[in-house]
Amino acid sequence: MTDLLARLRAVDTCAVSDALDRLEIRGVLGGLRPLAAEHPIAGRAVTVELGPPAGNGALPQRHLATAAVDASGPGEVIVVAHQGRTDCAGWGGLLSRAAAARGIEGVVVDGAVRDVTEAAEVGLAVQGATPTPVTARARAVEHSWGKPITVCGISVSPGDLILSDAAGTVVIPADRADEVLAIAERIAATESAMADAIAAGTPVSAVMGKTYEELTRDAG
Repeated sequence: MTDLLARLRAVDTCAVSDALDRLEIRGVLGGLRPLAAEHPIAGRAVTVELGPPAGNGALPQRHLATAAVDASGPGEVIVVAHQGRTDCAGWGGLLSRAAAARGIEGVVVDGAVRDVTEAAEVGLAVQGATPTPVTARARAVEHSWGKPITVCGISVSPGDLILSDAAGTVVIPADRADEVLAIAERIAATESAMADAIAAGTPVSAVMGKTYEELTRDAG
């Protein structure tokens, strides 16, 4: 797995998205963007499912995502299914501090995030829908962690590979990781050669010809 993570860090989300297209795998989490510490995130998914609190007014025994943070570390990414909610945060500053202290690679939230300045101060990269000052307390609670979830309409299972950068976030199913990365690496190498050709003066119309159009079609 360490080798897979090194390979994941060496490509970008655009190359991975193209590889997913070739294999007809849905893996792009749409609508998310960097909110704090805008450096790439790469690692294995640790999943958290949020939802509305119980109707009986009972308070949770612990705050959302705390168990996942306590169980995670380097090479892992917290992925929070917050159902796209922007009325309250699905992640906050104390969680960011704890995640950074444990060496967690970053956080991806399908919804709003608060205390993004605090996350940036501790160097934790966070991807989400939007910042908000509104707390999750009394509005959202953890329903489960470490189980398959749906984020931005995409299935994410514990151990899947997560890559986020300025372009967005992609998910690679764990059982397809080597296959997807091999194609992403070939695409990245092809596009690097094309960039060199443009730098050398080759007309872009010649560089981005049929070969470029076939990059997401030929899985060979």
